[in-house]
Amino acid sequence: MANAKQIEELRATLLERKEIITNSINDSRESINSLKSTECNDEFDYAEVSSDSFKEGIIANQQIQELKEIEEALKRIDKGSYGTCEMCDESISIGRLRAKPFAKFCTPCREIYEVEKQ
Repeated sequence: MANAKQIEELRATLLERKEIITNSINDSRESINSLKSTECNDEFDYAEVSSDSFKEGIIANQQIQELKEIEEALKRIDKGSYGTCEMCDESISIGRLRAKPFAKFCTPCREIYEVEKQ
């Protein structure tokens, strides 16, 4: 179980990552908007702009999902349930939380979740 000092360190990590992702999402949106206004002289230009826009969109969607997970982790910290597995109610190891501070499952339950999700 993470102690109060470790949880505060993880909160700081989550807040820092949240800011980085928010800025990146905003940059991606600006990039997509600028790609939309790009003039296409032929089908190759159009293909390149479409591909770039598609990649930016995929990255932004993945970052939006991570941002949601970070916000949920911050809410768990505020509620006092952070670091407890949502599946088995056991403590999530500090090593796992340091590697993935928004983890909501311990390692064994994450493996079960991944198998069931398929």
